[in-house]
Amino acid sequence: MVKPMIRWTSYPLIFLGCALLQYQIIARDLPHWPLAIIVSAAGITLVALLERIQPYEPIWNEDHNDTRVDILHAVFSLTLIFTVVEVVAVTRAWLPGAAMGGTAYWPDSSPLWLQLLLAGAVIDFGLWFMHWFSHKNHFLWRLHALHHSAERLYWLNGERRHPLSALLLASPGLLVVIMLGAPADVIGCWFAIISVHLAFQHANLDYSVGIFRNLLGVAEIHRWHHKREYEDAQVNFGEFWAIWDQLFRTYRYEPGQLQPGQVGMKETMPLRYLQQIKWPFSSE
Repeated sequence: MVKPMIRWTSYPLIFLGCALLQYQIIARDLPHWPLAIIVSAAGITLVALLERIQPYEPIWNEDHNDTRVDILHAVFSLTLIFTVVEVVAVTRAWLPGAAMGGTAYWPDSSPLWLQLLLAGAVIDFGLWFMHWFSHKNHFLWRLHALHHSAERLYWLNGERRHPLSALLLASPGLLVVIMLGAPADVIGCWFAIISVHLAFQHANLDYSVGIFRNLLGVAEIHRWHHKREYEDAQVNFGEFWAIWDQLFRTYRYEPGQLQPGQVGMKETMPLRYLQQIKWPFSSE
């Protein structure tokens, strides 16, 4: 009884619960710091705990000489996510019309939930495009390869990213919504919501969202993106929505189970944090 419950309810209960709480923070004009961080941390912690109870692959719960470095990556990445709202708040003040409380481009009068979905769609498409492009451009791939170097998939390595790669992935969509005049709290809320989704996307958790895997970039489809063979990993680039992969025919789902040794990459990645940061710029 417990296993089916975890399998079918963990994502909707935890993710939607955290998303609703994040929404209430901006709807009620509550302080983003520290409430958004607390909500995201609670959701991510629940994902980590459920991995221990019902893992997708038990051996992936064992340390692969990667836990310590993944913690460092996560601290930096999550700090970047939660400071972006403050940067956006300052940046938006420079936009035309900001002194009057809005811009000519952003639908400020629309319901808050609609603004959140709109900002999320723009940011997510930018992430999809840059993710796809990072697999096509040699230099961008060298930066992005760090994310693919993990020999296992679990809640923490969703944030295993080179800082420069993270900035390049997020910048196009983020700059568009800033120029359109999206409120800073809306943008910050979306990134806070995504932080919990990323934990689920890479989770070593036996869970399913059923047919909604065709719309959402959850672990069931994202694991195929981490196949060790580079040619097999050119699928499922979506961070949150899978609709971009559906539209551009990069979507893949197979009901089979990936085995230990089938994820990662063939190139050797250093184990230490600073060495990993320097790796893209080293001679090949």
